[in-house]
Formats: sequence, structure tokens, C-alpha cells
Amino acid sequence: MDFQYTAADLEGLPRILVLAGPTGVGKTDLSLALAEALGGELVSADSLQVYRHLDIGTAKVSHDERARIAHHLVDVLDPREDFNVADFKAMANAAIADILARGKLPIVVGGTGLYIRILVHGLFEAPEPSAELRERYRQQAGELGAEQLHARLVQVDPELAARVNANDLIRVTRGLEVFDQTGIPLSEHQREHSFSKPSYNALKLALIRPRPELYGRIDARVDAMMAQGLLEEYKALIAQGFEPGLKPLRSLGYRQMGEHLFEDVGLEQAVAEIKRETRRYAKQQISWLRREPGVNWALAPILREGMIPAEVLADVRWFFEGGAPALEWARVNTYAVSRD
Repeated sequence: MDFQYTAADLEGLPRILVLAGPTGVGKTDLSLALAEALGGELVSADSLQVYRHLDIGTAKVSHDERARIAHHLVDVLDPREDFNVADFKAMANAAIADILARGKLPIVVGGTGLYIRILVHGLFEAPEPSAELRERYRQQAGELGAEQLHARLVQVDPELAARVNANDLIRVTRGLEVFDQTGIPLSEHQREHSFSKPSYNALKLALIRPRPELYGRIDARVDAMMAQGLLEEYKALIAQGFEPGLKPLRSLGYRQMGEHLFEDVGLEQAVAEIKRETRRYAKQQISWLRREPGVNWALAPILREGMIPAEVLADVRWFFEGGAPALEWARVNTYAVSRD
């Protein structure tokens, strides 16, 4: 994918730093250090940290760290509330505008690649949801089964259907809804209109580590989450009345705690599954970012006593001052570093 931007396209756009990379790579530590050194504030691009009460399993920063550095889009929704990429874009845009208005520097940090892409490159103008159409699809799914809805999506938008699981009724019905409203497949809308103009002049840094090191960090973090009380956090959510089937509680880590409590899965097996699925998720994040244009890959800098290497700090500062950073420290062969 190539967005074909020129210098003129980026001229005058607000500048933001984006810190991306796989889970467990060290984004949080670097983002905190940069924000403190540069007078920045952090905007979370994480699809789960937006929810209250999900703290340990989403690796949220501590309340002390949040008191020291302002964080946006963290702890703003109830686990029962819906949250999608359009919601993220609207909330992130508002947060960035507020940060800039107060003379601070916006640092977007997170591992949800789609959120970052949509924030920087824009979201196509889809028609408004239709309650009438959605009710019709709901009834059809109940009467005929989800497979029949997906079969129709195959007919009208095979490109989208190939990317969507038949049981993902939200995405299946959205694809059908857009086609029924416009006569144009949603995939065609996305391809032709999604990323026509940039929203920000973004310096995108993707952190990486050698695969064995990254996997070791992931396993250690899962062990730390269990020691911190992930199981107890899940039990507390259930005790508060949150249903195990809620989308946030079906996410990585929480899902396995539910399987342990309600499906007789042993705790050791559940923890092993979290580690395995987290490693798999990290691989998916790396693959996504490899396809993302404009990403500057960098070995995660070593922070000694919280201090950022001078060349890293200088490049980021120079970017926010209007320059084009050299990023010599960031040059890394991601395929050599991250391949199995």
C-alpha cells in the first residue's frame, strides 16, 4: 500500500509521533520517557485500554505514571460500551487537538495497527448505519443462520467476504449494509476512498527486538500479570455483573481466564495458551507493520535509568521542531531481526 504523499500534502499539518510495534516490545517505557523529556502527552492506540476495570490484562500504565504524564483514551468506557475504529479516530482527533492547543506534543502509542493507519491517513465516508437494514439482517441470521448472510456477502463483495469470518456478524452485516445502501461493495469504497489525504504529518517509529528476546519478554510479562492478579481481576469483573461474553472479556488473556473458571481448563494450561496466543498476536502485529508505508523500524532503545539515548531524543525533538530527522539510529533490517 502506498499513500503517494508529497511534501505539499504534509505542509501545515499537525505533527505527531507514533510509537508502534508488537506487544511486549517496550513501547510504554519509551513513550513515557519521551513524553517527560519533550513535554508530551500520550494518546493510546489500544483497542482495550480504553475500557475501565481491565487493567492488568491490558498492561495499563500505573496510576502514578498517569499522574506524572497525561494519558488520553485510557479508562474512558464501560466494558459494555461499543468501541470501533471510527470512535477511536474521533476521540483521538479531539485529544490531539486539545494537546496541541495547550502547547504540548502528541505521542500516539499502541499496537492496534488499523487504529494508527486510520488516524494518520483518514477514514472513508461510509453511509450512516441503518437500523431497518440491521434488524432485517438480524432476523435473517436468526432464521437462516450466519452462513447464509456470509454467502450473500460472497456474492456482492467477495473481496471483503474473504477477509471476514462467517460468524463475525458485525462486519458481515456492515458489508451488506453499505452495499445495499450504495450499490458499491464496501471493499471498493475502502480501496478508492479510505486514504486519499493525510490527517497528520506523522513520524512513525515501529520498535522491534530479535524474536527470541521478544518472546522471552512476552512470556515474562504473562507471568507478571498472573502474579499481579489477572485471575482475580477477571473474577472481580464477573462479580460486578459483566458478562463473560462481552467483547472485552473475550480478548486475549481474559478469555483464557474465563475458560479456566467456566470451562474446566486448568490454570497452567490457560496461562500457556495466553503466552502462545500472545506470541502469535505479536507476529501478526509485525506483519501488519511491515506492510505499512512510512514506518521507520528501530531496535527498541536501551533506557538506562529511564534516560533516552541522545540520538533518539535529538531526532524526535528535531521532527517536532519542523525538521526531517536522519533516523540513522533507527535503521534495522526487520526481516533479519523478526523472522522465525
